[in-house]
Amino acid sequence: MTFPPAAAAGQTRATEQLDTPFSPSLVEELLRLIAKTARAHQLYLPNNPIYRGAIDSLRAGFGAIWNEADEITLVIAEGEFLWCDVPVWRDAVGTSKTPDSLPWLFYKDGVRELTLAKGFEEQEALTFLEMIQRARKATADEDDLVTMLWEADFTFLKYAYVDLLHDGSAGALADGGEVTAVAADEVKAAAREPVEQPRTAGIVDMADFDATLYFLDDREIEYLQSEIVREYQQDLRVNISAVLLDIFESQAKPEVREEVLDDLETLMVYLLSAGHFRGVARLLREASQSAARASDMTADQRERLSHLPDRLSSPEVLSQLIQSLDASATPPTREELEDLFDQLRPSALATVFQWLGKLQDDGVRTVLTGAAERLASTNTTELIRLIHSADRDVSGEAVRRAGSAKAQAAVAALGRVLSDPEPARRLLAAQALTEIGSAGALQALERALEDADRDVRIHVARTVMAREHRPALARLDAVVKGKAVRAADRTEKMVFFEAYGTMCGDGGVAHLDALLNGRSLLRYREDSEMRACAAIALGRIGTDKAIAALRKAAVEKDVIVRNAVARALRGDARGSDVAGAAAE
Repeated sequence: MTFPPAAAAGQTRATEQLDTPFSPSLVEELLRLIAKTARAHQLYLPNNPIYRGAIDSLRAGFGAIWNEADEITLVIAEGEFLWCDVPVWRDAVGTSKTPDSLPWLFYKDGVRELTLAKGFEEQEALTFLEMIQRARKATADEDDLVTMLWEADFTFLKYAYVDLLHDGSAGALADGGEVTAVAADEVKAAAREPVEQPRTAGIVDMADFDATLYFLDDREIEYLQSEIVREYQQDLRVNISAVLLDIFESQAKPEVREEVLDDLETLMVYLLSAGHFRGVARLLREASQSAARASDMTADQRERLSHLPDRLSSPEVLSQLIQSLDASATPPTREELEDLFDQLRPSALATVFQWLGKLQDDGVRTVLTGAAERLASTNTTELIRLIHSADRDVSGEAVRRAGSAKAQAAVAALGRVLSDPEPARRLLAAQALTEIGSAGALQALERALEDADRDVRIHVARTVMAREHRPALARLDAVVKGKAVRAADRTEKMVFFEAYGTMCGDGGVAHLDALLNGRSLLRYREDSEMRACAAIALGRIGTDKAIAALRKAAVEKDVIVRNAVARALRGDARGSDVAGAAAE
């Protein structure tokens, strides 16, 4: 069934001289694998390891071919297969015209050509192998291979055959369907002796126009073909919405317009259910334009047409839509979702905020976040209303969007959230006010320097320090000179002292010097952490008086204080240095 070793080597050397798209050895190997797998299919059950190994090898052989081309065409002779006029399979002596001969199996039933396309190995290879097994065992009364190929209705395999009842002319290449082969002699005879068909009165014969002034030239034919393609590619659902709106604008009869409005509402529901989101977006855009263009509309008609986008933005419809998008195995493209969500109204903000924290699909979340930012930035009134929503998820998301949109109008509402009993919400409001960063926002933040929650106090102190908001100095001075700071942890002490040093100037040196260098009898008045924080603040001041105070402690024995002083004198004192000094 395969080339003898010497013949195969000679054949390969000969074919290497021919002009082929790639090496014929790949096709030779593929045919060898097909024969081997066909034998395994005949001898073993599907759960047998030998059978599975043969199937895997066959698919790997196809993979090597698909790396070079998307399809291969094999011409079938009596005892050989040819590819690009190169023999890639030749029966061994004595095996031709036997059931073991693979070329003869196809040739005897009239199959003269096989074209295998990419994807055949995954979808249709097993069916093909089963056909080979059936054909080898078939009797004269059973179906031949041409019939089997027709019944299989392959997608990735095409074949050409001859009608053996005639003299043997090849039939047209078939896509697994039924193709009637016509004998060559009949075709030639028909060409030599055309049959004159009787003419029916009143019927135009296109042959009369051939080669006349009225016959289409190539450019006109190409135009007609392109228009036909364009016509078939059009989305009829979009065309329906356009036609309905045209009728609405041109027909002023109330009953007609009412019917059109009913149809538009039904069509929008259908498009949403079908996942045709770009069509929904287009329908809503054009409905708004028609509402502005149409004349003689009643108030009810105008309201129904203008409020079509409100139906999409309603909590029931939008919630169901977002939930289905999040659960979809194949969500629509980002462009489609952006086109759809651009049609949302301000009333959709609450529903959007409610879903942002629940979404699992990153793509849907990204697009919905963009829609939330767009709606929040252009509808500040609705955003401020949602900050006070009873739904904590909606309120929290509204606070975040107010910050990211830098909504100055939301400062007062965020300031009221700073009085909320829940620390997490107060921190969220403080972060939003920090993002806004206006004088009003910083003024609202000042009060939170004395907040009951540590994280809120630290965040606000860092904010007023980064913005050098000097009106907060009085509150910082009260904290640094008060007793509460001594009970605070190291990080909070450090942040407050650093913020104080950033803004106090020489006016704060005396107090900080007393904290760093003040003694009572044989020991310092303050502990190591307080003295290190005072050193950091003096480093932030950086004036001659501050440097002089630091140099008094330059030879300090306490390692935490000595390291903090050294960093302050180098001018790189930062909040993290206290922790670093303690570690050293």
